[in-house]
Amino acid sequence: MQTSSRLVKWLISAPPLAFLLIFFAAPSLIMIFTSFRLPGEFGGLAPVHILPGNASEDSGLTIETYRFFFSDFIYFEIFLKSFTVAALTTVICIAMAYPLALLIARSGKKFRNLMIMLVVLPFASNFLIRIYAWMIILGPESALSHMINNVLAVFGMAPVTLLFSPFAVLIGMIYVHLPFMILPLYTNLEKHDPILLDAAQDLGANRWQRFRYVTWPQSLPGIFSGSALVFIPVLGMFAIPDILGGTGDIMIGNLIKDQFLGTRDWPFGSTLSIMLTLAVLCIAGLFSWLAKPVTRIT
Repeated sequence: MQTSSRLVKWLISAPPLAFLLIFFAAPSLIMIFTSFRLPGEFGGLAPVHILPGNASEDSGLTIETYRFFFSDFIYFEIFLKSFTVAALTTVICIAMAYPLALLIARSGKKFRNLMIMLVVLPFASNFLIRIYAWMIILGPESALSHMINNVLAVFGMAPVTLLFSPFAVLIGMIYVHLPFMILPLYTNLEKHDPILLDAAQDLGANRWQRFRYVTWPQSLPGIFSGSALVFIPVLGMFAIPDILGGTGDIMIGNLIKDQFLGTRDWPFGSTLSIMLTLAVLCIAGLFSWLAKPVTRIT
C-alpha cells in the first residue's frame, strides 16, 4: 500500500518536475555558463579550452561581462527606466482595472459573462497587429493627434508628437497588460461575502467607509497578484518600445535583444538576462508574500 502511494505521488509530481528541469533549470544553467564565456571573434561564443596545459587567459572563461556591467552606470539607468515604466504601468492598470473588476463582480450573471468575454476578447487577435493599430491611433495624422494639438493651440502651446515617445510606450504597455490586472481582481472581488458589507452598513458605515475597511483590505491579494502579472512582463518587454517608442526609449528587454541579435555579444546578453531574472525573482517573491490572504480587517 505504501509503495503504491509513493508511485502515485511520483507519477503526479514527475511531469511538472521534468517540465521545470527542461524548460527552466536547464536554460538557466546554460545562460549562467554563457555569461562566463568570451564572445567569439565574429559574434556568438569563443571556444572553451578545458584541456590541461592551457593558460587560464585562453580558457575562454571570464568574469569580464559582470565587471563591465557593474562598472558602467548607463545599465543601471536602463534598469531604473524599465522599473519606472513597469511601476507606472502597474499603478495605472490598478486604477483602471479596479472599478471595472468591481462592476463585473457585482453585476448579474448574464452581464458578468458578457463583460468577461469583452475583457479577454483582445487575446483573439495577434499581439503585433494590436500594437501596430496603436501606431495609426497615435500617428501624426490621426484624429487623436489633431484633437490634442488643436486643444494645445488654443492655449498657445506647441504641438506634440504622440507616436515614438515615452507616452506611446506607456499607452501600449497599459493596453496590453490591463486584462492581466482585471481578471485576478475580478476573481478576488467575486468571492467577497456581501454579508460583511451589510454588517458594516448596519453599524453605520457609509459607502466610502465600507469600501475602505471591508472591500479594499479583502481585495489586496488580488491587487498583488495582478500587479505581479503586469509588473514582471513589462520589465522584459521589447516589442512595444521597438514599435511605439523612440530612440531614447530603450528598456532592458531591448538591450538584451540587441546583444543577442544585433551586436551578437551573447555573454553580455546572458549577463543582462541573469540580472533581470534575479530582479524578477525578487519581485515575484515579494508579490507572493504580499498576496497572502488577509486574515483580519483593520
